[in-house]
Amino acid sequence: MADPMTQSAQISSSQGLADGQNSVAAKDSKMSDSFLSSSPVSLIQSPQVKDLVHWRDPKKSGVVFGLSLLTLLSLAAFSVISVISYLLLALLCVTITFRIYKSVVQAVQKSNDGHPFKALMEKDVSIPPETFHKHVDVSLTYINRFLKQMSKLFLVEDLIDSLKLAVVMWLLTYVGAVFNGITVLILADILLFAVPPFYEKNKTQIDRYMEIARTQVNTTMAKLQEKLPGAVKRTKAE
Repeated sequence: MADPMTQSAQISSSQGLADGQNSVAAKDSKMSDSFLSSSPVSLIQSPQVKDLVHWRDPKKSGVVFGLSLLTLLSLAAFSVISVISYLLLALLCVTITFRIYKSVVQAVQKSNDGHPFKALMEKDVSIPPETFHKHVDVSLTYINRFLKQMSKLFLVEDLIDSLKLAVVMWLLTYVGAVFNGITVLILADILLFAVPPFYEKNKTQIDRYMEIARTQVNTTMAKLQEKLPGAVKRTKAE
């Protein structure tokens, strides 16, 4: 029969191990939630972005769309360094002009209002270390998941997924032959602000056609998978 002291030590060790596993699981769950909340998908699905792309406030959406399109067109015509330099120069001209104007007004009126940007200068623009570390951890999680997925695709863990990637890369070679990166970004910006309102007005018809296309793709993929050798068929649980 086991010694009571030994049994107590074993129970304590088991409880400690269970607590450690629960702590790790809770940490992973928290990290996953943080990752999902900071991912690009969640950013696109945020209410603020939805309101912009659906033109809930036409003035705000128009300003954002116009500025983003103007920036991309500028990048297409000039170098990145030139665009950034002109933007900063324009901002500097505005602030210097306003500073001189306020100084002249104060001199004429003999007032002592102080620096016109005093309220902005007193604001704390530093990044807290906690916020920086949080975003670094979230970014690292995102990068690790991306690298893991890429390793699965390029090492052909699943033949179907690797073939899908090969088809996409092959199609992108034709896209790259016609468009450059800036042109693709310009088209993406236009579609981002044009497609959501169009989809909202024609949601029923578009969903019906999308379902038909999805069914055809799934049927084709299922037939292709049936023709593959048994060693390379999908083994993932549905």
